[in-house]
Order: sequence, then structure tokens, then C-alpha cells
Amino acid sequence: MTTDAERLLPGTRVPLGKLPKISLHDHLDGGLRAQTIIDLAPAAGVELPADTAEALAAWFVASCSSGELVDYLKTFDITIAVMQSAENLTRIAREFVEDLAADGVIYGEIRWAPEQHLEKGLTLDQAVDAVQAGIDAAIDAIESDGGWIRAGQLVSAMRQNDRGMEIAELALRHRDSGAVGFDIAGPEKGFPPSRFSDAFDHLARECFPVTIHAGEADGLESIRSALVDGHALRLGHGVCIADDITLEDGDDESSYVSLGRLAQWVKDRGIPLETSPSSNLQTAAFTAWGEGMTGHPFDVLYQLGFRVTVNTDNRLMSGTSLTREIALLADAFGYDADDVETFMVTAAEAAFLPLEDREDLIERIISGFGNS
Repeated sequence: MTTDAERLLPGTRVPLGKLPKISLHDHLDGGLRAQTIIDLAPAAGVELPADTAEALAAWFVASCSSGELVDYLKTFDITIAVMQSAENLTRIAREFVEDLAADGVIYGEIRWAPEQHLEKGLTLDQAVDAVQAGIDAAIDAIESDGGWIRAGQLVSAMRQNDRGMEIAELALRHRDSGAVGFDIAGPEKGFPPSRFSDAFDHLARECFPVTIHAGEADGLESIRSALVDGHALRLGHGVCIADDITLEDGDDESSYVSLGRLAQWVKDRGIPLETSPSSNLQTAAFTAWGEGMTGHPFDVLYQLGFRVTVNTDNRLMSGTSLTREIALLADAFGYDADDVETFMVTAAEAAFLPLEDREDLIERIISGFGNS
């Protein structure tokens, strides 16, 4: 049986797993290897619900499929518990980048919240340095083996806490040593971006890029706040923007599409959407467009000209990879290599990198998809 990694999309002879990819929305604490959790749990005093890597991985996926973001987030209690030392953070970050490279990723933005990793005495800066050490070690090892990958940290503040300005300053301190952007994560409902408007204003004045989780577990006002109060350049998930799109039946059995003002704004300004298909399905981030993957608004948004990107969100919790997410979308909507190349170029254009570096990524993508 052909695996997703071995699969050939129409329009290319390069296996899907080898095609160059861009990952913009991938959480460090959601991308641990199950075996690594088992290895680190005893010293961290963590009791696990399973004692083999296969069983533990299955437990995470099952526990994250309730359809509620709050239940989904509870599983992170286990992963975060084994991420409280510099040594563990460095190992996990190194393996994270290695797994990205094995999946064909050539650029990945790794988002995580340093404030959640201070229980054993680390400072915020020490935590960021530990993760960067793992990223650097992985890149060096991959290049020594003839591969190529780049990665940066997206430093996140937890939206239910009140450390927005502190974490924004942390990100700025590390902007020349690995931090490429800022985010807020955690429970979306009840914790709008406006809570951190002072931090977002500060980051805007310092010309530091921001992406915000919005339009995943809350609706259009969350997206509006991300854009207005957060100065967001990208929307984390953003799938609820589909709630501002209306399909109307015409007189001759044709259909008309009507965009609300917010959806029109997002489309016209080319604001990238960091969709994560499997995760969006697990948390019921979309419901109005149908059930299962074919009900994901991804294709509607793509066909209408929105800048959609494909992401994993949390590889452990969804039992997935970027290759698998692309395969799921291809099965659901009949995408070929040209479509997937478009998604990857869009993601490269949206990366929080200097223009010249983004152009280099785009060249690598076009070359990789063209090697057929």
C-alpha cells in the first residue's frame, strides 16, 4: 500500500513526502514524539495514560477529538510537564526540527509559550535560549547530512494570563537570535486580542510581525479584534471567516457568493489564513459547510481567492504531518501538484522572514515541484 509520503500527486513524479513544504502553524508542545514523552516522564514525575509510544500516541488523538477546543487543550498538561528543563526543551526542539525535515519542510515557524515552562526554575530567556539551541543543533545536523532547513521561533503569550507586554519584550530581546514573530494562544472565547492591545501596539512600533489565533473557537469579532487591536499580519486558523460568506441560489440554478465586509477585507488585503484541517475538524472549528474534511471551508476560501495555507497545528494531538494534511485535502477536493505548489508559495510569501529569504524559499519550492 502506498503511503502518503510515497504518493504521487497529478502533475509531478516527486513523492508527496519529498515535495518542499512551508510550515507556519506548528506548536512545539503539540509536536513531541510519543517515545520522548515516555523517556522524560519518570524524571518529571508525570504519570502517563499509556506505556508504549503507539498507545500513547493513540490516546492523544482520541482525547483531542471531542469537538471542544477546551478539552483539546487539556492534553497539553502532559507535554508541558516534561518541558520544564533546558535539557528537555533542547532535545524536544531538536527532534521537532528533525521531524519537520523528514516531512519535506524547508522552513518552519515553531510557536510556543515560554511562560508555561518556568516551573522548575528556568527564566523566560533561558527557556528561549534552550529551544534555540535545539533548533540550531538540528539545522547543523541536517546540513551535515546534506539536507537543508530553516526554522524560527514564534514566541506566544497565553491569552488567559496577563503577561502580554512581558512576553512581547521577550520576543523583541530575541529577535536577532531566533525569534521571528509573536502570537497569542490558549482559549479564544472570552480572551480577545484587545486584552493585549498595549503589547501589540508596542510590537507594531518596533516593526515586529504578529500572527494571532483567531477564528478557530470564536467568531468574526475575534478575527476583527486580531486585525484591529492586534495588527495581525496573519490569522492563526481563521476558518470562521467563512461565517462572513453567503452562498445564494440564483434563479437559474446557479449560485452567487456574497462576502461580508470583514471577509472582503481579509481577501482584498491578502491576509494569510493558517488553516490546520485535521485540528479544525477535531475542535469543530467549522460546522456550517458540512461534515468531515469535505465540509472544511478550505476549498471555498481557496476558490474565492483567499490566501490559504496548510498546517498541522499539533502533530501529536492530530496524529498527523504536513504531508498527511496535504493528502487529506487532495482526497477531499481533488487537488493536484499545481494546487499544492500554490499553497506552499503562499505560505513562503507569508513567512516572517526578510523579502530576500522568502524569495529564496519560493525558488526552492518551484524547483522542487518542477523536478518531475
